[in-house]
Amino acid sequence: MKNKRESAARYSIGGLCLAIIFCTGVSVGVGPMPLSIVESFQAILTRFFSFNNELPQYAIVVVESIRLPRTLLGLVVGATLAVSGAAIQGLFRNPLADPGLIGVSSGAALAAVASIVLAGSILKPVFDLFGSYTLSIMAFLGGLGTTCVVAWIATSRFGTSITTMLLAGIAINIACGSGIGILTYLADDTMLRTLTFWQMGSLGGATWTDLSITSLMCMVTLICILRYSKQLNALLLGESEARHLGVNVDAVKFRIILLVALGVGAAVAVSGMIGFVGLVVPHIVRMSLGPDHRYLLPASALLGGLFLVLADMLSRTLIAPAELPIGLITAIIGGPFFIALIALRSNRGAL
Repeated sequence: MKNKRESAARYSIGGLCLAIIFCTGVSVGVGPMPLSIVESFQAILTRFFSFNNELPQYAIVVVESIRLPRTLLGLVVGATLAVSGAAIQGLFRNPLADPGLIGVSSGAALAAVASIVLAGSILKPVFDLFGSYTLSIMAFLGGLGTTCVVAWIATSRFGTSITTMLLAGIAINIACGSGIGILTYLADDTMLRTLTFWQMGSLGGATWTDLSITSLMCMVTLICILRYSKQLNALLLGESEARHLGVNVDAVKFRIILLVALGVGAAVAVSGMIGFVGLVVPHIVRMSLGPDHRYLLPASALLGGLFLVLADMLSRTLIAPAELPIGLITAIIGGPFFIALIALRSNRGAL
């Protein structure tokens, strides 16, 4: 039975890899100037390997400058948000935990908005010091700060209270929302337009510079969290049992929270508020492959990237030639999913 499940997990991960390759080609071809999937891959190969083809130069420029960095950024951000959600759920042993619900995303968003609105005033020395990395660093610090506050409130000598954690997350979200509201009130017209669309989430402004900075921080998160799969499996048994198995629970908690704050902060800084990816994707994977983090984490990364690329294609095509913010697409899918999840767990008495 165990071998069958492991084989199914490996086949599923392989299938997700093929689906990502296919959807990358489709995503690069979607837009006002449609390309077939063959033409999309020809343009991609031209970008990386100087592949000879008969595509017009303007098509290659559109793919290289706009569509390819956007698609790759969607893969990186989706994978990071999904793995962060799976890690947080494993860490707190609750499927309702999500970087957005416990305040990580809100803290990162508040710091990112502050860096946008106050860039020319009190935060100018910070921008002079860190340059283009400022927004990502500020978002990381904001996410880390709120995560530490929530973890501190929810943890006592009796262990971690999930109810307290979720209530603290709600309070943090409200406080951060108020802070964002105040900063929005102080913003000028240009900043206001930027903030409005940024808060609804978008991959539209993706550049190779954004992709390189975000990828660096997100890859650190993804690779390091994947190394904690065995410790997260042990934590599923409870903190006391994990300690008996030799897991340094406090150290694992601290490192995973730090990594989640780094990844979510980088993702929020470049794409805005994109919710529910960290909630929906790990649940789908867990229902299909089981709770073993050796397969749950990599499969969540792949499905999270795939989910966000598909959502981005919907955002570009539903009301074309205009574009629907991708955060609205994920919210439309994730909101009902979250309500159904709460109702299901309530009926089982597991809430």
